Amino acid sequence: MGNNTHNRISYFSDKLINDIALPERFTFPFFYEPHSLTKIAAAKLQHYLETQTELDHNFGLNGNQDGLAIGKMFGVLVVQDTEGKIGYLSAFSGKLAGSNDHVKFVPPVFDMLVENSFFLKEQEIINTINTQVSKIWSDGEYEHLRHDLKQLFAQSEQELAEFKKQLKNNKETRKKLREQHKHTLNQDNYAQFEANLIRHSLHDKHQLNVLTQKWKQHLEEVRGKIAQFEAGIETLKNERRERSAALQQQLFEQYVFLNKDGESKSLQEIFSTTIYGKPPSAAGECATPKLLQFAFANGYKPLAMAEFWWGAAPKSEIKKHKQFYPACTGKCKPILGHMLKGMQIDEDPFLQNPGESSKLEIIFEDQYFVVVNKPAGLLSVPGVNIQDSVYSRLKLTWQTIEPLIIHRLDMGTSGLLVVAKTPEAHKHIQRQFLKRTVSKRYTAILSKVIDQAEGEIDLPLRGDFYNRPRQLVCFESGKRSVTRWKLVERQEATTKVHFWPLTGRTHQLRMHSAHELGLNAPIVGDDLYGTSAERLYLHAAYLEFVHPSTNEKISFDIAEDF
Repeated sequence: MGNNTHNRISYFSDKLINDIALPERFTFPFFYEPHSLTKIAAAKLQHYLETQTELDHNFGLNGNQDGLAIGKMFGVLVVQDTEGKIGYLSAFSGKLAGSNDHVKFVPPVFDMLVENSFFLKEQEIINTINTQVSKIWSDGEYEHLRHDLKQLFAQSEQELAEFKKQLKNNKETRKKLREQHKHTLNQDNYAQFEANLIRHSLHDKHQLNVLTQKWKQHLEEVRGKIAQFEAGIETLKNERRERSAALQQQLFEQYVFLNKDGESKSLQEIFSTTIYGKPPSAAGECATPKLLQFAFANGYKPLAMAEFWWGAAPKSEIKKHKQFYPACTGKCKPILGHMLKGMQIDEDPFLQNPGESSKLEIIFEDQYFVVVNKPAGLLSVPGVNIQDSVYSRLKLTWQTIEPLIIHRLDMGTSGLLVVAKTPEAHKHIQRQFLKRTVSKRYTAILSKVIDQAEGEIDLPLRGDFYNRPRQLVCFESGKRSVTRWKLVERQEATTKVHFWPLTGRTHQLRMHSAHELGLNAPIVGDDLYGTSAERLYLHAAYLEFVHPSTNEKISFDIAEDF
């Protein structure tokens, strides 16, 4: 373990926590309001991070962007020791300052970086293979052959193209000669003349074939020499691939997680029953599994957890310095499902229906479609755990008509939603959404004062595969996402704006508001990309599209209620 176990726990003074009730249940890790004790623990850890001098890690704070600035997720776990004393443990996700183990923090579940570990030994072999591959790539003869092949190929293409051009000219000349002598030569002479032209044509084809074969043979000789080098590279790559896979599997088996009953499961066992089939990269390195593992291994009773971000935000995600965040779903949920087995946990808020008592208001209805004002908290379509939705309520009302959903609004977003009554109307209106000819305007309250008066945000988005339904900004594989916006009103600490989404990506307005390359101001109440409130302050206020029967433009406008 490296350092004394008792150095890893920090105890609260009785005076500090005397008036604070202990939590009755453990924190639901994927959506929570930090308990008072975890807030105190987080504040103490943050003070340590602000004042410590021993960690050689660039968090990107105070304008320090020299080198590679890397923010980190930190976690605290409030625990009760075997004597009943209350304290807290601290952890970080991944590595910190190039190491897995620091005296202030709990150790990793498995430390692959300890001296002479199988990981480092195998990594050294893999690095040697990488060096060998690089050596072949930089071999002077190999570089010369690749350069020659490129030049010879271009030369062959040019020479063959010029020769084919000459053959085409020869063919045109023969055609003209045929026309000239068609009526001037008698039959016997013309037959002899034609035979002579055919011999010229066959000669041209033969010469083309000779030239083609000459270049083919020449290029194949060079390619053969190159193939000898590339066979060596491929052999090394195959060995590297096999060693990496074996090393990964060995690591999966070394990461073994406990629960309160002392049951243990490896990463491989945990993820074998998930949709992933095998553990994703860095699974088991997050803060909360580390904290729980240390608590269970040392007889501490976990009481509450919280995680917060420290440092500069990553380029793709929405992370704010010192802000609390839930545990990730893709990597941590399967692990925590095992580790928290048998513990009393706070209720899962995702099983609750916040829109249950809200009213679905009909704005417009005819025989083709209906426009509703969806209340915040109501789903557009049934979810995995909650059936109540715009769809289910309309289906219950209409009974004999199947509601045909054309577009959706996030659960927390209120406002205008169009639902078709007939397949023809559905196809007609949906085509307008797909072609982006529907005019849409949203109203939002942003969580800080914005200086600019208007603008356009163009940030490509894609889904976060291991942390759904969150989105990422991704300039490599993200889909283009464009939003036009305009200031409506500034308040003391917030800004009211209008949004015109010019594309229709998932969470587009929420991401464009929150990301530092967008407005850098999360929408008030955005529990995914900002902080939660009584609701998400985002409202679909205006819609304009062509009626599927009359082909006339129609519009709907309904003001927000915030």
